[in-house]
Amino acid sequence: MSGTLALVGGDPFSDVCTFNRELAEGAGADEVVVLPTAAAFEHPDRLTDAATAHFAAFGVGVRALRVLTRADAMDAANADVIAAARFVYLVGPAALHARSALKQTPAWDAIVTAWANGATIAGSDAGAQVLCDPMVDDRGGAFTVGLGLIDRVAVVPRHETWHADALHRLRQLSNADLVLIGVDTSTAVIRSPEGDWSAAGPGSVDVRLGGEPAELSGLSR
Repeated sequence: MSGTLALVGGDPFSDVCTFNRELAEGAGADEVVVLPTAAAFEHPDRLTDAATAHFAAFGVGVRALRVLTRADAMDAANADVIAAARFVYLVGPAALHARSALKQTPAWDAIVTAWANGATIAGSDAGAQVLCDPMVDDRGGAFTVGLGLIDRVAVVPRHETWHADALHRLRQLSNADLVLIGVDTSTAVIRSPEGDWSAAGPGSVDVRLGGEPAELSGLSR
């Protein structure tokens, strides 16, 4: 059975993201491995420093793993750290870069292995997008190929900032079996190891199945 999966809409280390404490406790983790791959060109240290301060407030350490490029993702030492982790967090805004850096690498294989072994995997913003397949393409309000830790699920991060026309296009393009989840900033949708879904955080979550309104409570995948 896989571990817990958390898909966060953005700003994952703000004070209102109390679900991170619950995720760490559920994983039995005293350290979180943070991968700022999707922030490679956007001051990755700012995100990892924010993570360090956030998790320190409830006694959990942070290991900032600078997997910023494909070369970093090919490094066996980095992959070993990920595979052994109980809690891995992917953060940053650039989904296409994260996908190209991680795809078919030891680092990505290690994420899959860690999750299969019961670790908690969280992704925020682009980190949430790339964990899914298909992946929402920020460039045009359509879909592209994601890394597929979970399939037939796609995430719209920072859902409250999207234009209604772009959201309508995504819904029209959704296959009948596709779950499209819009997640507001500092809000999470969480899949339990048993396959049940729930929401956490102060914002809203919009769920569509085949483009039509649905409920998280009705999902099981």
